[in-house]
Amino acid sequence: MRFKPMWISIMEYKRKEVIGNCTLYLADCMDVMPHLGRVDAVVTDPPYGIDYGNSGGFSKDSGWIEWKGLAEWDKDRPKKEIFECILKVSNEQIIWGGNYFADMLPPTMRWLAWDKGQRNFTLADMELAWTNQYKAIRVFTYARGKSVKDGRFHPTQKPIQLMQWCLSFLPDSKLILDPFMGSGTTGVACVKEGRSFIGVELDEDYFEIACKRIQDAYDRPDMFIEAEKEEMKQEGFPL
Repeated sequence: MRFKPMWISIMEYKRKEVIGNCTLYLADCMDVMPHLGRVDAVVTDPPYGIDYGNSGGFSKDSGWIEWKGLAEWDKDRPKKEIFECILKVSNEQIIWGGNYFADMLPPTMRWLAWDKGQRNFTLADMELAWTNQYKAIRVFTYARGKSVKDGRFHPTQKPIQLMQWCLSFLPDSKLILDPFMGSGTTGVACVKEGRSFIGVELDEDYFEIACKRIQDAYDRPDMFIEAEKEEMKQEGFPL
């Protein structure tokens, strides 16, 4: 009897960084995610497949990554097998842009919504996240412009406060995975909330930024608190 050889795939990545309780991989998420074992939750913001990168660009000198060329990731939606893997390896999931992936995700009761506090603007008034939780829909109102104070390094970067809000719906989740880490916002939120984090990012430039932001979150834990205090001072009214 002839036996077919058994090929056992191994985790492949270009680089691995461990920063505090965060482990970051420079890799394709499907080369890493199936080998991680089970995690408590996935909180992620995948590319929506709307070719966002061709809508404009800013120079690195101004604090932004050049969108063109580095935004190739946004031309195509993730394949269904990626979402199947996300559901398989995690107990709970929060997936931003869920309305773009509704055909690849099961029906759900709870959607999370980020109200950007803007109307009649070129970008959407609101963004939606799919979750696997069977609870009431919740809305987070946070002006999009406020997130600029945290630094803008990615064209679809979410506010840190928004990702902290997401984590509040996962009180028992200690280990969070983001297979589309981008500039590391989910990781920064995990540091601030005392969670362990695994992030995977394919683009080397964004990976570098994520490493720096997460390291800064450990080195300067009060940097965002001070920014919020300054904002409150500026918006205060005289008695």
